[in-house]
Amino acid sequence: MTILIVDDEARIRELIRKYAIFEGYTVVEAANGMEAIDKCREQHFDLIIMDVMMPELDGFSACREIRKTSDVPMLMLSARGEEYDRIHGFELGVDDYVVKPFSPRELMMRVAAILKRTGTAEQGECVQIADMTVDFTARRVTIGGEELSLSPKEYDLLFYMVRNRGIALTRERLISEVWGYDFFGDDRTLDTHIKLLRKSLGAYADRITTLRGVGYRFEKE
Repeated sequence: MTILIVDDEARIRELIRKYAIFEGYTVVEAANGMEAIDKCREQHFDLIIMDVMMPELDGFSACREIRKTSDVPMLMLSARGEEYDRIHGFELGVDDYVVKPFSPRELMMRVAAILKRTGTAEQGECVQIADMTVDFTARRVTIGGEELSLSPKEYDLLFYMVRNRGIALTRERLISEVWGYDFFGDDRTLDTHIKLLRKSLGAYADRITTLRGVGYRFEKE
């Protein structure tokens, strides 16, 4: 499950990111409405957490634009709790509205409730690719009914790539999302894990395409 966090305050994004990752979500960040729209054009999200008041483009305007092409669940954040703002957000198709300051734990509970209510929580928990099954909830991968034995980081890497299959993933993005922004290890760590993952995938190894000078892509077909 991938969540897009949109807020112009880096500390707010980091706070939500920390709790979202702890709950098992994959997180992508955007600093304003325009950036959020661009990211929604690039990849699929299961839910968007978006601040209302932002530079470049406010949350309501970004929501209106995203709604033209997507019905992705949205939860809006705002420092203001006026009834007008809440009503306006709901009219735009917002699923929930949380006033700052907020409890990160309560926010995650609201996220889970939205995903369950919209049915998104049941989608994408298990992906079938020919006779390969990737079960995110059980953290299991099977090919032809035979379960693979992967290292924790191989699981993390495969799950992230499968969730974003068909999308060109830069080396920097893979390292930051799978290993974390504070990773200071050897850059070859990613290549080593890709090599090991391909070996484990056997006949499905060619699903991971090397993009020279860019990174990797997990092919849809």
